[in-house]
Parts: sequence; structure tokens; C-alpha cells
Amino acid sequence: MDENAPARAAASHDIATHRIAEHAARLLAEARARRPRVHALTNAAAQAFTANLLLAAGAIPSLTIAAEEAAHFARLADAVLVNLGTLDAERRAGIPVAVAAAREANRPLVLDPVFVEASPPRLGVARDLLRTRPAIVRLNPGELEALAGRAPTAEAAMDFARDHGCVVALTGPTDLVTDGTRAVRIANGHPLMARVTAMGCAGSALVAAFAALEDDALVAAAAALVVLGVAGEIAGGRAAGPGSFPAAYLDALDALDGAALVSRARVS
Repeated sequence: MDENAPARAAASHDIATHRIAEHAARLLAEARARRPRVHALTNAAAQAFTANLLLAAGAIPSLTIAAEEAAHFARLADAVLVNLGTLDAERRAGIPVAVAAAREANRPLVLDPVFVEASPPRLGVARDLLRTRPAIVRLNPGELEALAGRAPTAEAAMDFARDHGCVVALTGPTDLVTDGTRAVRIANGHPLMARVTAMGCAGSALVAAFAALEDDALVAAAAALVVLGVAGEIAGGRAAGPGSFPAAYLDALDALDGAALVSRARVS
């Protein structure tokens, strides 16, 4: 028996929870310094805001979905995001090409299985993509329930993460990030974030950017959600409503610093 295993496990848990705000500050600073490139095969409604959010965080976006180009862009990128929000024929052709290239180049893959609960064909595509072992799956309770076939509890999220060898970032009023063993809860955010299209989809791109900079996918996902939530709180205090919120959000993210993240993060 390894007598040091409990101590190492405790230390790992400490890094994943109590220090997440510090990791968020570090990774945001690294994104601005290193400018990771994220290739986002995302939905039509989210493309512009996704690119602008990545730029505000210091990352570099690319967005082509064309099958003849997807492999080249995926290899060039530091991480790849697949979002199923508008699963048209062109995306159906481009996604597997990009995923195969990302796997060959050892790039982290983030899956955002948007609305899989609404469409059996889309659910099938998501299940196929899960077999490619994405590093992180960012999803909401309805999407988890469809993929897991059970109520979207914390236990279900942890079991899903273990079964699929990934980190699950389950978003909601309180976000849950788990690798099946460790779990982090993040309570940051603002109600206006749910009233603007593409907010969650663009957030998945920041998760991918942080996954390019951090080997521990749980730390990357949790840190990204802290950044997204804190920026949302700041923007929510400035915006007049959902119309002005996206601009306020990008401004807040662009100006966000480590001190604000550490002081405002609500992580347990």
C-alpha cells in the first residue's frame, strides 16, 4: 500500500478547489502573454461573439468549418472546440476531420453538445465524439441527462466523467466541474448571461484556450468558468439590459485582472 497516497490526494484536491481563483488569474495572464490559438467549430449564432470573447481574453480565434481546411486549422491551433449548436451538412463534414487532426497533433479537444436532448441524430453525433476522448465536455443539465440517460445530479456528472475519461463542466446557477474524483463548484455569474445568445458557447472557447495552457483539465475548466462568471458579474453591474450586456461583458473581460478574480471568486 502507498502510505503517501492519501496525502497526495489531499494536496491534489486542495489545488483543484482552494486555489482555483489563483489558477484563474495565472491562466488569464498566460493567455495574454502566450496568445493560444483556439480553432472553434462552433454554431452560426456564436461565431462572432466567440471570436471577440477569445480576443478579449488574449487568445486567437479561427473559425473555419470547411472540411478541406479544418484539418490544417486544427493542427495549427493549440486547442480545438467542437460545438453542435447548428449541426448542418458542412459542420457534419468538417467536425470529424478537425477532431482527427487534433488527435494526431495531440491538441486538447473541448466538446459542447448543444441541444442534444432535442435531436436524436445530434445525440448520436455527440456520442460518437465522446469516443474520441475529449479532454473537457462543457454542458448544461438537459444535455447531461440526454447523454448520461439519467437525472443530471452531481453523482451523474462524476460517473459520466469517469466513464468517458474526461472532465465534465456542468453549468448552471452553480457550476460543477469534475473529473470523476475531484469536484469544484463555482457560484459566480449574472442572470443576464442567460439572456444573451452565444454566451455559453463562447465560454466553451475560453475553456479550450485554458486547456491549451494547463495540463490539468479540471483546473483549466474551473479557472475558465471563474473568469467567465466574474466578468459576467462586473458586466451585469454596468449593463442596462441584454442589449448592452455583450459589449459590457467584452469590456469587463478585457480589463479583468488577477486581483479582481481572487477577490470575487466564489469557489468551493
